[in-house]
Amino acid sequence: MTKKMLYKLSTVLACLGLVMLSYAACETAPGSSETAKTPVPPETPSGPDENFHIYLCFGQSNMEGYNGAYVKGEDGNPIQEQDRGPVDSRFRLLAAVDMPEFGREKGRWYRANPPLCRGNSGLCPADYFGRTMVENLPTDIKVGIINVSVAGGKIEAFDPVNCGSYIAGTESWLKEIAAIYGNNPYNYLVELAKIAQEDGVIKGILLHQGESNSGDSSWPQKVKGVYDNLVRDLDLDESTPLLAGQLVNGGTTGMNGTILSLPQTIPNARVIRADGLGKQVDNLHFNPEGYRELGRRYAEEMLSLLGYPLSE
Repeated sequence: MTKKMLYKLSTVLACLGLVMLSYAACETAPGSSETAKTPVPPETPSGPDENFHIYLCFGQSNMEGYNGAYVKGEDGNPIQEQDRGPVDSRFRLLAAVDMPEFGREKGRWYRANPPLCRGNSGLCPADYFGRTMVENLPTDIKVGIINVSVAGGKIEAFDPVNCGSYIAGTESWLKEIAAIYGNNPYNYLVELAKIAQEDGVIKGILLHQGESNSGDSSWPQKVKGVYDNLVRDLDLDESTPLLAGQLVNGGTTGMNGTILSLPQTIPNARVIRADGLGKQVDNLHFNPEGYRELGRRYAEEMLSLLGYPLSE
């Protein structure tokens, strides 16, 4: 064999080796790298997946997931070991904010391990809402949630026009939370919802708010304003359900009575009762089991609306 032929042969072998190395570097065993920190890649680049059901969650500290850190007599963050996982990969979170401590970036999908609102949040109703939904829906349906909530915030915090004047008159800690959402939580939620709509379909809205509006008889009309804005700005079906949860200390004729009347103002509203749910010693927030059961009650109502029975 001549030197010229040997040179050509060695060149061909070298090129073949580079191709094989490139392939090996790109190949990953299915599921081998998926963790709670791994973004879930879009599965339908050609358009929204009708089987990816998305829910918008908003409210104040109970929807945020109160971490219990300031409650005397509590151990702190109520995200307990049993709540950390495993979480079904069909239940997903669109991160509303960057959470570097959890390896999450705003606007990307992740497996929905708690916390679901911000990095310092605790367990919230959306946790067991999503888990219960995927347990009872067909296996080809996925559930995604977005949670934009403001601890201590009145419903006025979600008025896109007048929230600035409301926020300006609040405590410094609430201003700090609002600043995370660009000082306009409603617009922030809509921005994220539009990102989510590229991948799936918004099926419902979950609200837990009212503690800061206690005694406000105009609360149902204010909630309707937020609901109508969402339907318009996101081009939602006008029959999109709004699920509103009752409060720990709302009584039967107090704020919980006002919440119970919400369907009179919003026909698509459904009220999730808080009877008998566990609470923390501050008498304002649910304890971990209270959050779990409240989330299940939200899911039970939504499954009923979708026509799926709750499994035993």
